[in-house]
Amino acid sequence: MADAVSIALLYPELLGTYGDGGNATVLAQRLRWRGTPVEVVDVTAGEPVPDSCQVYLMGGGEDGPQALAVRELKAGGALNRAVDAGAAVLAVCAGYQILGREFLGPDGRPHEGLGLLDCSTTRGEGPRRVGELVATPDDSLGIPDLTGYENHAGVTTLGAGARPLGRVVVGRGNDSGNGTEGIVSGRVVGTYLHGPVLARNPALADLILSWVVGPLDLVDDEDVDVLRRERMAAARRPNPIAATRRWGRRHISG
Repeated sequence: MADAVSIALLYPELLGTYGDGGNATVLAQRLRWRGTPVEVVDVTAGEPVPDSCQVYLMGGGEDGPQALAVRELKAGGALNRAVDAGAAVLAVCAGYQILGREFLGPDGRPHEGLGLLDCSTTRGEGPRRVGELVATPDDSLGIPDLTGYENHAGVTTLGAGARPLGRVVVGRGNDSGNGTEGIVSGRVVGTYLHGPVLARNPALADLILSWVVGPLDLVDDEDVDVLRRERMAAARRPNPIAATRRWGRRHISG
């Protein structure tokens, strides 16, 4: 497709446990609403990753598929080359951990990541970090509070000079003791926010798109704003997990 914005969804069969592939749908539709042609490329395991796309997306998954994904990415090197050339990346949960310096594999031992982000992930103690997650973004990003849900066992520690995506208001986020959630480095974003995160946070979607296509016209996000207000309110109630289940039953059953 001539002059189309190219979006690569990496390994949806490995890193698609939480529906994060929906982030590709959100980005593509927000471009179409603005009359911008777009091409979404699904890259499955064993296929070469193109290094010429403008946006790359990775989602959450289990330990085994996560380890396989990082092996393939390291062997090909395409994602690192694409970032060096100016591509934007959004990596969620397991994908976020893969982009760091180190994470724990299914064997319980540290595995080397891609080194695109200055962070390392270890296994946290106690139960998994599960539930609604709200974070106030870094001021430099110029976007409103982020909403989503988290489901991870990892604890991610940022390097001394790394910039977090935001500060936790509700939930655990990186859970490294300093109240941070995610990380931003250049045009690379790592986060524990599911939802999919871009469906819940269109301002973040537009920020990522603006990095590769420039300033964007406004679109009508009234329906999403209603959902955001409801999710923010639910997250701040005493039992946000129960509130999430009630919301799902109410909206799916009808």
